[in-house]
Amino acid sequence: MDVQRWDDMYRSRDQVFSGNPNGVLVAEADGLPPGRALDVGCGEGADARWLARRGWQVTAVDVSEVALRRAAATATAGIGERVTWTRADLTATPPPAGAFDLVSSQYFPLRRRPDHAALRGLLAAVAPGGTLLFATHSPADLAQHQEEGFDPADYYQPDDIAPLLGPAWQVLINESRPRTAQAPAGTHHTHDTVLRARRLT
Repeated sequence: MDVQRWDDMYRSRDQVFSGNPNGVLVAEADGLPPGRALDVGCGEGADARWLARRGWQVTAVDVSEVALRRAAATATAGIGERVTWTRADLTATPPPAGAFDLVSSQYFPLRRRPDHAALRGLLAAVAPGGTLLFATHSPADLAQHQEEGFDPADYYQPDDIAPLLGPAWQVLINESRPRTAQAPAGTHHTHDTVLRARRLT
């Protein structure tokens, strides 16, 4: 991943995102019993803080040191003790296998590869009985950005992931739904695509 590009983006503003947790995470994880969570591409840390307030022990990972410093600075006492802020590129180095009861990937730009190596690393990180929660922008929304040199087909959608799960998984949700929060500034995202799956073994 282009670490410099992400650092520059976070340096460009005092706060890039709203500071609120992602709506898909709130909707899908609110009823889960707390355990160990992996926040993939944590950015400024809103999702990690939300999970920590609900009793989760969170490993919050991002490639941007700028984002991680900002996230750690906004974590209050008690919450900060439940979150480990970690700089890593999960597309190159997989997380520990079977280590997490929740792997949450919210709008993380996971590029498709023929061997699916990075994706398989995230799947393997889910412990038996744990949950994979993957959310991204709908293909129709992403298509608006093709003129910027961005091809949505280069990145995973839930429909790409679900067939790769196999009998060890139970797919609970694979759908497109209207966004529950305002789209980021300068974008026109109206729908999310969401995959929620439980690892059986």
